[in-house]
Amino acid sequence: MRHPLHHSLKHAAFLAIVLCFASIAQAGPPLICHTIEIGQAKSLPWISHSWNLSGGENYDVKNLVRDTLDILGPDTPVLVRMETLRRATLYARKDPLVAKELLARLHARATSAESSGHSDALAWFDAGYLAEAYKQWLGQNLPHMTDGMRMDPNPAAGVDGYALVKKAITLRGADPQMEFAAALITLSGPQEEHRQHAQKAIAGAKSDSLLAQNLATPFLGQQSQTVSAMLAKNSAPK
Repeated sequence: MRHPLHHSLKHAAFLAIVLCFASIAQAGPPLICHTIEIGQAKSLPWISHSWNLSGGENYDVKNLVRDTLDILGPDTPVLVRMETLRRATLYARKDPLVAKELLARLHARATSAESSGHSDALAWFDAGYLAEAYKQWLGQNLPHMTDGMRMDPNPAAGVDGYALVKKAITLRGADPQMEFAAALITLSGPQEEHRQHAQKAIAGAKSDSLLAQNLATPFLGQQSQTVSAMLAKNSAPK
């Protein structure tokens, strides 16, 4: 007999897929439904198959904070950070206390560095991107979810993650991968800022093969438009 938790997680994953496809006209929650290509880089454990939104069934979420912080080192590329934080958000839904701790630890890391006089662009990026991913996913209380699946209140409520990502871009300087992240965050607006981020990401991909690969992938299934086409379409004047 299957454990009730196993059934509930499978049910949540199924509802996640429904949400992504139901919102295809709006591209689904872009920080959640779209996998970031990272090549052979290390990230959180994951079972790789289409539309896996539950991760590794044997992964102990109690290790999520430690594992995520270990991966998000100073030499970890932004694209790997994006995919790691996407996976972390999906895992975090399984444990509200872990979800809260992870966001708190990332934010504390950024503020601590700033207090010491060495503001860390990557630390601000991580805190901001996770906050925006939380708001897109942990805030989605889907129909028929049991109380145990709901994430309310959202740990990122009231946190302007996009502002933190913009701060990271200002601190880091020209970084097409961060611009790509900001373009995904602003997919539904503000349009002018989205346009600027998208243009910088697409231009920067000319000298960044992994970013170019990400822009060339279909956004939501093999029949959907590519990421770059979607970004260009959403940044075109209305």
